[in-house]
Amino acid sequence: MSFIKLLYKKIYQKLNYDVQKALLLNGKILSNQNNQKQQIKSLDEVEFQVFSQRGEDGIIQYIINKIEIPNKIFVEFGVETYTESNTRFLLFNDNWSGLVIDGSEKNVDFIKKDLVYWKYDLVAVNSFITKENINKLIGNYTSVKDIGLLSVDIDGNDYWVWEQIDCINPRIVVCEYNSAFGSKKKVTVPYKQDFVRSKEHYSELYFGASLAAFCDLADKKGYDFIGTTRAGVNAYFVRKDLSAPFLKYNPETGFNESANRDSKNEKGELLFLRHHERLKMIEDLPVFDIEKQQLTKIKDINWSQDK
Repeated sequence: MSFIKLLYKKIYQKLNYDVQKALLLNGKILSNQNNQKQQIKSLDEVEFQVFSQRGEDGIIQYIINKIEIPNKIFVEFGVETYTESNTRFLLFNDNWSGLVIDGSEKNVDFIKKDLVYWKYDLVAVNSFITKENINKLIGNYTSVKDIGLLSVDIDGNDYWVWEQIDCINPRIVVCEYNSAFGSKKKVTVPYKQDFVRSKEHYSELYFGASLAAFCDLADKKGYDFIGTTRAGVNAYFVRKDLSAPFLKYNPETGFNESANRDSKNEKGELLFLRHHERLKMIEDLPVFDIEKQQLTKIKDINWSQDK
Protein backbone atom coordinates (compact mmCIF):
# COMPACT_ATOMS: atom_id res chain seq x y z
CA MET A 1 0.00 0.00 0.00
CA SER A 2 1.38 3.41 -1.00
CA PHE A 3 2.06 6.09 1.60
CA ILE A 4 -0.80 8.25 0.25
CA LYS A 5 -3.31 5.37 0.37
CA LEU A 6 -2.17 4.46 3.86
CA LEU A 7 -2.55 8.07 4.96
CA TYR A 8 -6.06 8.31 3.50
CA LYS A 9 -7.00 5.05 5.23
CA LYS A 10 -5.79 6.33 8.61
CA ILE A 11 -7.61 9.65 8.12
CA TYR A 12 -10.83 7.79 7.21
CA GLN A 13 -10.51 5.50 10.23
CA LYS A 14 -9.93 8.47 12.53
CA LEU A 15 -12.92 10.39 11.13
CA ASN A 16 -15.10 7.29 11.37
CA TYR A 17 -14.01 6.72 14.97
CA ASP A 18 -14.69 10.36 15.89
CA VAL A 19 -18.14 10.26 14.27
CA GLN A 20 -18.94 7.03 16.09
CA LYS A 21 -17.89 8.54 19.44
CA ALA A 22 -20.15 11.55 18.81
CA LEU A 23 -23.09 9.29 17.91
CA LEU A 24 -22.57 7.19 21.03
CA LEU A 25 -22.41 10.24 23.26
CA ASN A 26 -25.61 11.63 21.75
CA GLY A 27 -27.31 8.24 22.15
CA LYS A 28 -26.27 8.07 25.81
CA ILE A 29 -27.69 11.56 26.46
CA LEU A 30 -30.98 10.74 24.73
CA SER A 31 -31.23 7.41 26.56
CA ASN A 32 -30.82 9.14 29.93
CA GLN A 33 -33.51 11.65 28.99
CA ASN A 34 -35.92 8.90 27.95
CA ASN A 35 -35.35 7.01 31.17
CA GLN A 36 -36.74 9.95 33.12
CA LYS A 37 -40.13 9.49 31.44
CA GLN A 38 -42.44 7.56 33.74
CA GLN A 39 -45.22 6.89 31.24
CA ILE A 40 -45.37 7.38 27.49
CA LYS A 41 -48.39 7.22 25.19
CA SER A 42 -46.45 5.81 22.25
CA LEU A 43 -43.02 4.37 21.49
CA ASP A 44 -42.61 7.31 19.09
CA GLU A 45 -41.74 9.43 22.12
CA VAL A 46 -38.53 7.53 22.84
CA GLU A 47 -37.19 6.81 19.34
CA PHE A 48 -33.63 7.69 18.43
CA GLN A 49 -31.10 6.24 16.02
CA VAL A 50 -27.43 5.46 16.56
CA PHE A 51 -26.80 2.18 14.75
CA SER A 52 -30.39 1.09 14.08
CA GLN A 53 -32.36 1.49 10.85
CA ARG A 54 -34.80 4.02 12.27
CA GLY A 55 -35.62 4.70 15.95
CA GLU A 56 -35.02 1.22 17.33
CA ASP A 57 -32.02 2.15 19.51
CA GLY A 58 -34.09 4.55 21.59
CA ILE A 59 -37.03 2.19 21.98
CA ILE A 60 -34.85 -0.74 23.04
CA GLN A 61 -33.01 1.45 25.55
CA TYR A 62 -36.34 2.58 27.00
CA ILE A 63 -37.62 -0.99 27.34
CA ILE A 64 -34.48 -2.44 28.94
CA ASN A 65 -34.48 0.32 31.54
CA LYS A 66 -38.08 -0.41 32.58
CA ILE A 67 -37.69 -4.13 33.28
CA GLU A 68 -35.16 -6.28 35.09
CA ILE A 69 -32.81 -8.21 32.81
CA PRO A 70 -30.47 -10.50 34.76
CA ASN A 71 -28.84 -12.04 31.67
CA LYS A 72 -27.76 -9.26 29.31
CA ILE A 73 -27.60 -11.47 26.25
CA PHE A 74 -29.11 -10.89 22.80
CA VAL A 75 -29.62 -12.92 19.65
CA GLU A 76 -30.10 -11.09 16.35
CA PHE A 77 -30.30 -12.58 12.89
CA GLY A 78 -30.39 -11.05 9.45
CA VAL A 79 -27.72 -8.49 10.41
CA GLU A 80 -25.81 -8.17 7.11
CA THR A 81 -22.51 -6.42 8.05
CA TYR A 82 -23.86 -5.46 11.50
CA THR A 83 -23.05 -1.78 10.91
CA GLU A 84 -26.80 -1.10 11.00
CA SER A 85 -28.59 -3.27 13.55
CA ASN A 86 -30.91 -3.35 16.54
CA THR A 87 -28.32 -4.61 19.03
CA ARG A 88 -25.01 -2.88 18.24
CA PHE A 89 -25.83 -0.01 20.61
CA LEU A 90 -26.46 -2.57 23.36
CA LEU A 91 -22.86 -3.72 22.92
CA PHE A 92 -21.34 -0.24 22.91
CA ASN A 93 -23.55 1.48 25.47
CA ASP A 94 -24.60 -1.32 27.83
CA ASN A 95 -21.84 -3.92 27.42
CA TRP A 96 -24.24 -6.73 26.53
CA SER A 97 -22.98 -9.88 24.83
CA GLY A 98 -24.64 -11.59 21.93
CA LEU A 99 -24.94 -13.81 18.90
CA VAL A 100 -25.48 -12.48 15.39
CA ILE A 101 -26.27 -14.71 12.42
CA ASP A 102 -26.22 -13.91 8.71
CA GLY A 103 -26.51 -16.02 5.58
CA SER A 104 -23.64 -14.26 3.79
CA GLU A 105 -20.09 -15.47 4.46
CA LYS A 106 -18.82 -12.11 3.18
CA ASN A 107 -20.93 -10.23 5.72
CA VAL A 108 -19.74 -12.39 8.61
CA ASP A 109 -16.11 -11.95 7.53
CA PHE A 110 -16.69 -8.19 7.61
CA ILE A 111 -18.07 -8.40 11.15
CA LYS A 112 -15.10 -10.43 12.35
CA LYS A 113 -12.70 -7.79 11.00
CA ASP A 114 -14.63 -4.92 12.58
CA LEU A 115 -13.38 -3.41 15.85
CA VAL A 116 -16.63 -4.49 17.51
CA TYR A 117 -15.53 -8.13 17.26
CA TRP A 118 -12.41 -7.88 19.41
CA LYS A 119 -13.64 -5.05 21.61
CA TYR A 120 -16.89 -6.70 22.76
CA ASP A 121 -18.25 -10.15 23.54
CA LEU A 122 -19.85 -10.81 20.17
CA VAL A 123 -20.12 -14.09 18.25
CA ALA A 124 -20.92 -14.00 14.52
CA VAL A 125 -22.10 -17.11 12.71
CA ASN A 126 -22.55 -17.64 8.98
CA SER A 127 -25.67 -19.73 8.33
CA PHE A 128 -28.80 -19.61 6.23
CA ILE A 129 -31.54 -19.71 8.85
CA THR A 130 -34.42 -22.17 8.66
CA LYS A 131 -36.98 -23.34 11.18
CA GLU A 132 -35.15 -26.67 11.19
CA ASN A 133 -31.76 -25.28 12.27
CA ILE A 134 -32.52 -22.19 14.35
CA ASN A 135 -32.67 -23.90 17.75
CA LYS A 136 -29.36 -25.65 17.13
CA LEU A 137 -27.70 -22.40 16.02
CA ILE A 138 -28.80 -20.60 19.17
CA GLY A 139 -28.22 -23.60 21.43
CA ASN A 140 -24.62 -23.87 20.21
CA TYR A 141 -24.07 -20.33 21.44
CA THR A 142 -25.83 -20.32 24.81
CA SER A 143 -27.57 -22.63 27.25
CA VAL A 144 -29.17 -19.64 28.98
CA LYS A 145 -32.90 -19.69 28.30
CA ASP A 146 -33.88 -16.39 29.95
CA ILE A 147 -31.97 -14.02 27.65
CA GLY A 148 -32.64 -10.31 27.30
CA LEU A 149 -33.58 -9.78 23.67
CA LEU A 150 -34.27 -11.56 20.39
CA SER A 151 -34.34 -9.59 17.13
CA VAL A 152 -35.86 -11.30 14.06
CA ASP A 153 -35.29 -9.84 10.60
CA ILE A 154 -34.61 -12.30 7.78
CA ASP A 155 -37.05 -10.86 5.20
CA GLY A 156 -38.80 -14.15 4.62
CA ASN A 157 -39.62 -16.98 6.99
CA ASP A 158 -39.61 -14.73 10.07
CA TYR A 159 -42.98 -15.95 11.40
CA TRP A 160 -42.14 -19.63 10.97
CA VAL A 161 -38.68 -19.28 12.51
CA TRP A 162 -39.88 -17.41 15.60
CA GLU A 163 -42.73 -19.94 16.00
CA GLN A 164 -40.15 -22.73 16.10
CA ILE A 165 -37.76 -21.17 18.64
CA ASP A 166 -38.05 -22.86 22.02
CA CYS A 167 -34.44 -23.04 23.23
CA ILE A 168 -34.64 -19.48 24.61
CA ASN A 169 -37.37 -17.44 26.30
CA PRO A 170 -36.33 -13.83 25.64
CA ARG A 171 -37.71 -11.01 27.77
CA ILE A 172 -38.01 -8.76 24.70
CA VAL A 173 -38.67 -9.71 21.07
CA VAL A 174 -38.31 -7.36 18.11
CA CYS A 175 -39.76 -8.48 14.75
CA GLU A 176 -39.83 -6.80 11.38
CA TYR A 177 -43.34 -7.01 9.93
CA ASN A 178 -44.57 -6.46 6.36
CA SER A 179 -46.88 -3.48 6.60
CA ALA A 180 -48.12 -4.02 3.03
CA PHE A 181 -50.26 -6.82 4.53
CA GLY A 182 -52.13 -4.25 6.64
CA SER A 183 -53.23 -4.36 10.25
CA LYS A 184 -56.14 -6.81 10.21
CA LYS A 185 -55.26 -10.05 8.44
CA LYS A 186 -53.16 -12.76 10.08
CA VAL A 187 -51.08 -13.80 7.09
CA THR A 188 -47.52 -14.81 6.31
CA VAL A 189 -45.60 -15.97 3.29
CA PRO A 190 -45.77 -19.79 3.12
CA TYR A 191 -42.80 -21.59 4.62
CA LYS A 192 -40.12 -22.36 2.09
CA GLN A 193 -36.80 -23.65 3.38
CA ASP A 194 -34.73 -21.71 0.82
CA PHE A 195 -36.83 -18.53 0.78
CA VAL A 196 -34.87 -15.49 -0.46
CA ARG A 197 -36.82 -12.24 -0.74
CA SER A 198 -35.14 -11.00 -3.93
CA LYS A 199 -35.67 -14.34 -5.69
CA GLU A 200 -39.32 -14.90 -4.74
CA HIS A 201 -40.48 -11.75 -6.54
CA TYR A 202 -38.53 -9.04 -8.33
CA SER A 203 -40.41 -6.27 -6.46
CA GLU A 204 -38.99 -7.46 -3.10
CA LEU A 205 -42.40 -6.70 -1.57
CA TYR A 206 -43.20 -10.34 -0.92
CA PHE A 207 -41.74 -11.34 2.43
CA GLY A 208 -42.45 -11.89 6.11
CA ALA A 209 -45.76 -11.66 7.90
CA SER A 210 -48.42 -9.14 8.87
CA LEU A 211 -48.40 -7.37 12.21
CA ALA A 212 -51.60 -9.21 13.16
CA ALA A 213 -49.88 -12.55 12.51
CA PHE A 214 -46.97 -11.64 14.75
CA CYS A 215 -49.27 -10.35 17.50
CA ASP A 216 -51.22 -13.61 17.41
CA LEU A 217 -48.02 -15.66 17.59
CA ALA A 218 -46.62 -13.45 20.35
CA ASP A 219 -49.73 -13.93 22.48
CA LYS A 220 -49.48 -17.71 22.09
CA LYS A 221 -45.82 -17.60 23.10
CA GLY A 222 -46.55 -15.46 26.16
CA TYR A 223 -45.84 -11.90 25.01
CA ASP A 224 -47.71 -8.60 24.98
CA PHE A 225 -47.53 -6.23 22.01
CA ILE A 226 -46.34 -2.77 23.12
CA GLY A 227 -46.09 -0.93 19.80
CA THR A 228 -44.19 -0.33 16.57
CA THR A 229 -41.71 2.18 15.23
CA ARG A 230 -43.18 5.26 13.59
CA ALA A 231 -41.54 4.19 10.31
CA GLY A 232 -43.64 1.01 10.27
CA VAL A 233 -40.77 -1.48 10.27
CA ASN A 234 -40.43 -3.23 13.63
CA ALA A 235 -42.89 -4.48 16.26
CA TYR A 236 -41.99 -4.82 19.96
CA PHE A 237 -43.11 -7.54 22.34
CA VAL A 238 -42.42 -7.95 26.06
CA ARG A 239 -42.98 -11.14 28.04
CA LYS A 240 -46.31 -11.02 29.87
CA ASP A 241 -44.71 -11.50 33.29
CA LEU A 242 -42.72 -8.28 32.72
CA SER A 243 -45.00 -6.08 30.63
CA ALA A 244 -46.74 -4.11 33.42
CA PRO A 245 -44.78 -0.85 32.79
CA PHE A 246 -45.97 -0.61 29.20
CA LEU A 247 -49.19 0.29 27.39
CA LYS A 248 -50.61 -2.61 25.39
CA TYR A 249 -51.90 -2.41 21.83
CA ASN A 250 -53.75 -4.57 19.36
CA PRO A 251 -52.59 -4.84 15.70
CA GLU A 252 -54.85 -2.01 14.56
CA THR A 253 -54.16 0.51 17.32
CA GLY A 254 -50.42 -0.20 17.23
CA PHE A 255 -50.01 -0.34 13.45
CA ASN A 256 -47.80 2.04 11.47
CA GLU A 257 -47.44 1.99 7.70
CA SER A 258 -43.91 1.47 6.41
CA ALA A 259 -42.36 4.66 5.09
CA ASN A 260 -39.88 2.67 2.96
CA ARG A 261 -40.31 3.01 -0.82
CA ASP A 262 -37.83 0.38 -1.91
CA SER A 263 -40.01 -1.59 -4.35
CA LYS A 264 -38.36 -2.56 -7.65
CA ASN A 265 -39.32 -3.35 -11.23
CA GLU A 266 -38.13 -6.36 -13.24
CA LYS A 267 -34.91 -4.54 -14.14
CA GLY A 268 -34.10 -3.99 -10.47
CA GLU A 269 -34.84 -0.26 -10.64
CA LEU A 270 -36.59 1.47 -7.76
CA LEU A 271 -40.28 2.18 -8.33
CA PHE A 272 -40.90 4.25 -5.16
CA LEU A 273 -44.38 2.75 -4.72
CA ARG A 274 -46.44 4.24 -1.91
CA HIS A 275 -47.95 2.01 0.75
CA HIS A 276 -51.40 1.53 -0.81
CA GLU A 277 -49.87 0.58 -4.19
CA ARG A 278 -47.77 -2.36 -2.99
CA LEU A 279 -50.16 -5.31 -2.80
CA LYS A 280 -51.16 -4.90 -6.45
CA MET A 281 -47.59 -5.78 -7.46
CA ILE A 282 -47.75 -9.19 -5.72
CA GLU A 283 -51.46 -9.98 -5.94
CA ASP A 284 -50.99 -13.31 -7.74
CA LEU A 285 -48.73 -14.73 -5.03
CA PRO A 286 -49.98 -16.92 -2.16
CA VAL A 287 -50.03 -16.17 1.55
CA PHE A 288 -50.83 -18.53 4.38
CA ASP A 289 -53.98 -17.49 6.26
CA ILE A 290 -53.26 -18.37 9.88
CA GLU A 291 -56.90 -18.31 11.02
CA LYS A 292 -58.16 -20.45 8.15
CA GLN A 293 -54.98 -22.56 8.07
CA GLN A 294 -54.85 -22.49 4.29
CA LEU A 295 -53.09 -20.88 1.35
CA THR A 296 -54.87 -17.99 -0.34
CA LYS A 297 -53.85 -15.73 -3.20
CA ILE A 298 -53.33 -12.14 -2.12
CA LYS A 299 -55.85 -10.87 -4.66
CA ASP A 300 -58.56 -13.15 -3.22
CA ILE A 301 -58.39 -11.62 0.27
CA ASN A 302 -60.75 -8.86 1.35
CA TRP A 303 -58.11 -6.67 2.98
CA SER A 304 -60.64 -4.20 4.38
CA GLN A 305 -62.58 -6.85 6.28
CA ASP A 306 -61.72 -7.67 9.90
CA LYS A 307 -62.13 -11.43 9.75
